Amino acid sequence: MSIDSQTLRTTILARRDALSLVEQTEKSEKITDALLKLPEMEQASTVFAYVHFRSEVQTIPFLRKCIQQGKTVTVPVTLVREKKLRAIRITDPDTDLEPGYCGIPEPIPELCRTMDTDPASIDVVVVPGSVFDRRGGRLGYGGGYYDRFLFNDARRALRVALAYERQLVETIELQPHDQLMDRLITEKTIYSWTRE
Repeated sequence: MSIDSQTLRTTILARRDALSLVEQTEKSEKITDALLKLPEMEQASTVFAYVHFRSEVQTIPFLRKCIQQGKTVTVPVTLVREKKLRAIRITDPDTDLEPGYCGIPEPIPELCRTMDTDPASIDVVVVPGSVFDRRGGRLGYGGGYYDRFLFNDARRALRVALAYERQLVETIELQPHDQLMDRLITEKTIYSWTRE
């Protein structure tokens, strides 16, 4: 008998939310340090990464380091009507972001007008999510935004998900539109898969 996606999401997100802020910060540092050391990340020119919200693996320090390394750093803007993500370049996470869709930090409107980035140029996409499995499967938050972005816009990019080990389950029942990850980095290890 399989558990439905929404129940699984709720259960695993409660587990993630149970981490203290100190634990989140410590684990996030380990995770993003490992991300920065990936050979594909070291070679990447353009990175697309989520801006963390609530108890997600923290990404702001990672974004800063990428900018310091001279990489083009893009973050998502949610286009609700179109059910799409746009890649917008930022140069300073402290001044370039404000609360956007559902309170999630997004680039300020001025950048949305001037710093649009072609998703085909993205080398690495750093993906959030609620639940992950040991086959590269991912459950997001139910909107399908990242699945569509990965399938339609950033097809050639390496897909790297960040999560705490407590967000892993053995198997997720995937839908045909669900996109698989190439890597999953937790505070304990890096999981790698080869997409067909």
